[in-house]
Amino acid sequence: MAGTPRADGPTDPDGHTDPTSPTWLPPSLAGAVPASLLRRVGAIAIDWFAAIVIARLIFPGAEYGSAESAFATLAIFAVEVIVFTWLTGSSFGQRIIGIAVVGPGGQRLSLWRCVIRTLLICLVVPALVYDSKRRGLHDLAVGSIVLVRRTIPGMGR
Repeated sequence: MAGTPRADGPTDPDGHTDPTSPTWLPPSLAGAVPASLLRRVGAIAIDWFAAIVIARLIFPGAEYGSAESAFATLAIFAVEVIVFTWLTGSSFGQRIIGIAVVGPGGQRLSLWRCVIRTLLICLVVPALVYDSKRRGLHDLAVGSIVLVRRTIPGMGR
């Protein structure tokens, strides 16, 4: 029946689960808001642009668009995302946009989870396939959740 709440969260008038509803989050993350797709895309764009700039500075002889330049940019992107996410809960771009990556209990991700998640993002396809709760395959694989930073209990800006 349309509009009837289901076990996996409230529904809209058409009976679809509301992906913006945080009711599917664990109790330790009550009040947290999942990051929108727009915020996530903005953050990855900032991270990628930063990686391009750093690659151009470190490898000025590599022609932009060449295999060497592409590999350097991807490697710098991966290292930046892994290190920043592991240490601060957000990549450089995510920090600017105001989102954070946490484990299912709201804790910071372990290094191995950050590595697996980032490697899957680098494959592109897992980041493009996501569920109704805005969790990409890379998030599902490591049990991570991307939330608006200011709404996460116990986490500052």
